[in-house]
Amino acid sequence: MKKVLSFLIFTSFVFCACSNRDKTAGEKTKDKYEQTKETLEQTEKKNPIRFLSVEGSNKKNLIGQTVIKGTITNKATVARYKDIDVELSFFSKTGALLQKDHEVIYETIAPGNSTSFKTKTRAPIGTDSVTLKVYEAKVD
Repeated sequence: MKKVLSFLIFTSFVFCACSNRDKTAGEKTKDKYEQTKETLEQTEKKNPIRFLSVEGSNKKNLIGQTVIKGTITNKATVARYKDIDVELSFFSKTGALLQKDHEVIYETIAPGNSTSFKTKTRAPIGTDSVTLKVYEAKVD
């Protein structure tokens, strides 16, 4: 009985040691990296709003227009975005939403980069502040 048991254990070790390994450790690591990269790229392409941010300021010019200057930043690591739709929200002194407007910035932003923009618009009467938000973007 001991001989049979030892023979079974020995053959199981032989089969485990002689298993067919098609890929080396380096190839497995490379494949895993490529899969992670693809997954990251897919995530960034599906959710551009998540990886784009906008900051800006506004002031009135001499002829009564509201001049908005802003910067859009791409926080993605792989995806490039273009034709970014920025939503402009106009608020009163009491915080009431007066109007929403959209401005498309026709620029391509590479991963980790930023672009500046400037736009002029007629704000509704009683506007005290303007907020900016990335509404939509296309993947380049």
